[in-house]
Amino acid sequence: MKLWGKQEEGEPSKVFDRFSRSLHFDKRLVDADLRGSIAHVRGLERIGILTSVECSRLVEAFENLRKEAARPNFFDGATDEDVHTLVIRRLREQLGADLADKIHTGRSRNDQVSLDVRLWLRDCIDEARELLSHLMGELLELAQRYPEAVIPGYTHTRRAQPVLFAHYVLAYFEMFARDQERLAEARRRVNVMPLGSGALAGSGFPVDRKAIADELGFDSITRNSMDVSGDRDYLLDFEHGANLILLHLSRLAEDWILYSSEEFGWMELGRGVTSGSSMMPQKRNPDSLELIRGKAGRVFGSYMALLVTMKGLPLTYNRDMQEDKEPLFDVTDQLLASLEMARVVVATVSLKPEVARAAVEQSWAVATDLADGLARKGIPFHQAHEMVRDLALASIEAGKTAKDWTERELAAFSPVFAGMAALLDPGEGLKTRELAGGTGPNTVAAALEEARARLAAMRG
Repeated sequence: MKLWGKQEEGEPSKVFDRFSRSLHFDKRLVDADLRGSIAHVRGLERIGILTSVECSRLVEAFENLRKEAARPNFFDGATDEDVHTLVIRRLREQLGADLADKIHTGRSRNDQVSLDVRLWLRDCIDEARELLSHLMGELLELAQRYPEAVIPGYTHTRRAQPVLFAHYVLAYFEMFARDQERLAEARRRVNVMPLGSGALAGSGFPVDRKAIADELGFDSITRNSMDVSGDRDYLLDFEHGANLILLHLSRLAEDWILYSSEEFGWMELGRGVTSGSSMMPQKRNPDSLELIRGKAGRVFGSYMALLVTMKGLPLTYNRDMQEDKEPLFDVTDQLLASLEMARVVVATVSLKPEVARAAVEQSWAVATDLADGLARKGIPFHQAHEMVRDLALASIEAGKTAKDWTERELAAFSPVFAGMAALLDPGEGLKTRELAGGTGPNTVAAALEEARARLAAMRG
């Protein structure tokens, strides 16, 4: 079935037909298209365009098509232009053209597509939020398994200050909590009912848009028919949120690729999420994390593709906008797969607390704790900073680490360090950071409990 009647003969027409068809990718909208069509049929009945008998026959036919569409072979052999023409063709085959062709009364392909994509995307966002909440839950479980573990915190990939491992894990929890908020906001913008907008000027029939919105579970209806015809903001909102989730997943992946390497060696990935080498028998490669990191770039590219497509389009609809769907579908596919993979990685990773603590103790990560200790004695911090810097430089030149210094040696180096040897233990410095948001043990324990409560609230 062709949208504009019979196809003209000739090679150019065949080329255009191949070039413009979209069934191979928009077929995943079929259930949303059928659900939206059922609501539209009922709307037409309410204004007298369809009789109750016609409405019942159409609804029954659409429900039958929904069952058929759930079968793997539903699209086998279909040569329709897109999913919408396929549905109409199948409807004609069941009911005849006289009744089937009434379905498009008061509806344009433009508001139909917008409705279908919103219905479909709403479900995808719900699935993404659920997967994200599972990932966040696994992060909390991981933090709880090592409540007292101390690791080096890094800046510029250099050991900077000691932090609790749980505090580090909670940093990613906070990133994903913001991602949850962005997905919820994107869903709110998606969940606006566009049907009734027509091609661009609004439907010529007084359908009850609010009733249709209520039937389909939308929060509200769109306000401007021209805006609907040219709008893809709701897709960009979602894809922006997906970009940030993949960005955060990619940063976590990079961390754990490094921390599980021989050079760091204080994390170990589960065997089920690593791969061997085709040549080197000893290798266990962090392929799961590398793929997540790689898919982030792929998702970023899809977002940019839509952004560039939309930037110069005049109002209202242009066929360029058909190009929104393949990038959108790929974004959702990679987002959902990456969230699922990340959850498994987090569930199976293990920490080597003794190795992580040794990395802290063998460095001068406690230097700031010493400088803070001097400041508490009344020494201006800049001067305290220089004193500890001199101590650290002398220690490095002598081949000593912070843990090698005794109380007597510290006092001998400078009287200002008298009584401060306890701060060479990274655990002691942690106790001074009990302010809200800090890495103090009591603060982190409370933050873990609060995070559990927040996650429970997100899950409803």
